[in-house]
Amino acid sequence: MAEVETADQVALDEVVAFTSGLIQIDTSNRGGGDCRERPAAEYVAERLADAGLAPRVLERTEGRTNVVARIEGSDPCADALLVHGHLDVVPAEPADWQVHPFSGEVRDGMVWGRGAVDMKNMDAMVLAVVRSWARHGVRPRRDIVLAFTADEEDSAIDGASFLTDHHPELFEGCTEGISESGGVTFHAGPGMEIYPIGAGERGTAWLRLTARGRTGHGSKVNRANAVSRLAAAIARIDAHEWPVRLTPTVRASLVALAALHGIDADPAADDFDADELLGKLGPAAALVAPVLRNSANPTMLDAGYKVNVIPGIATGYVDGRTVPGGEDAFETTMDELTGPEVDWDFYHRGVPLEAPVDAPTYRKLRAAIERFAPEGHVVPYCMSGGTDAKQFSRLGITGYGFAPLRMPPGLDYQALFHGVDERVPVDALHFGVRVLDHYLRSA
Repeated sequence: MAEVETADQVALDEVVAFTSGLIQIDTSNRGGGDCRERPAAEYVAERLADAGLAPRVLERTEGRTNVVARIEGSDPCADALLVHGHLDVVPAEPADWQVHPFSGEVRDGMVWGRGAVDMKNMDAMVLAVVRSWARHGVRPRRDIVLAFTADEEDSAIDGASFLTDHHPELFEGCTEGISESGGVTFHAGPGMEIYPIGAGERGTAWLRLTARGRTGHGSKVNRANAVSRLAAAIARIDAHEWPVRLTPTVRASLVALAALHGIDADPAADDFDADELLGKLGPAAALVAPVLRNSANPTMLDAGYKVNVIPGIATGYVDGRTVPGGEDAFETTMDELTGPEVDWDFYHRGVPLEAPVDAPTYRKLRAAIERFAPEGHVVPYCMSGGTDAKQFSRLGITGYGFAPLRMPPGLDYQALFHGVDERVPVDALHFGVRVLDHYLRSA
C-alpha cells in the first residue's frame, strides 16, 4: 500500500461538517430510556453507504439505534480491529451556553455544541477517514469493524451491551479496539505537551442504598428514622479514605510522568509514596490522581413526601469506581460503611479494564501521535470513568482510549466533557483525521 502523508482536503472539510451535523441532531440521553439516537444513526449510515460500505442498522428498542459496518482488509489472516464511538450525549441547558448546544455552530475556529468532544467529533473523524479511503482506493491491512452505538451515557443496554449479547458475529475476529478518551493534548506546563493513551479503565459500581425505618409524626422522637440512617451511611461513605492500589497501567504512567519531570520513581519500592509523587508532578498529577484508588461519591437522595411525616424508606445513590483488582475490597468496604441498617445493591456495574502498554498496538498508537506531534510526550494512563470498551471486553476485545486531538493551551479538554460551552478546534479535528488515517492503515 502506498504511504499517504495526510488525509486530503475533502476529508478535512468533511470532518468539520460532520461534527457540526451530528451535533445538530439532539441525542440527549437523560437515562431510563429517554433518548433517541436513530436520526444520528441514519446520518452515519448514509455516509458509510456513500463510501461503498454496507452498514447494519440495529435496535433493541425502537429509536435506540446502532450502526455497524466492516471494512475488509488486505490480509485475511490478520486479526480485526474495532473502532467504536457512541452517538448519544448528556443533556445540556441552552440558557447556560454562549451558543445553543445543538447548533453545531462554527465560530472562532471551533465547532461548538454538545458532543463536540464527547464524542461526535470522533464519530465524524472516523467517517471522514473511511470516506477518504473510498475516494483513493485505500484498503487497510486488517479488517476494521466500525460501531456507532446508542446508550453509552447511561447503561449501554440499548447499545454496546445489546450488540455484544445479540450480535457478537458482527465482531468476529476483533481482538483489539479503540475509542474515546485518549490521544488528546494535555498541557502540563510551558513546553510540555503530553498525549495520554488510554490503557485501562476503572470499573463502574453505581450503587443504590436503601434504608428502612419506622414511619411516624415529624414532631415525635423516632430512633428508627430511615432518613437518619441513610444520611449516616452517606456521611461515612463520603468521609472514607480509600487506600492506594497501583495497577500496572498506573505504575507505568507514574514512571513516565516522573521521568518527564526529572524524577526517578520506582513504584515497586517498599517506601514508594504515590501521593507524595503526585505533589511533584504539577498539573500532570491530574492524569493519575483519580485512578490511584477506588472511589465512591454520593450523588442522589430520595425520601419522604411531607415535611412533618417521617418516611419508612429512604434511598440514595452512589457513583462508585473500582481500580482493576479492587472490586472485592470495594464490596467489603461498602458493607462496612453502610452498616446493618442500610442495604445496598448494584444499580449498574461495569468491569475495570487493563490493556498492555508493551504491545505492538500501543506502540503503533504512540508512533501515530509522534508522527504528527513530534514535540509531544506519549504516556499510558488509566481512565477514571468508563466507556463502551467494558461491553466489548466480553467478546475478548482489548480496548485502548484513542480519539486524537491536538488541543491548544488554555482550552481544558477534560473540563469540556459534560461541561458548558463544549467545543473543539477545527485544527484539532484536522489533526485527529491525519493521526487516525495513519494509524488505521498501519494497524
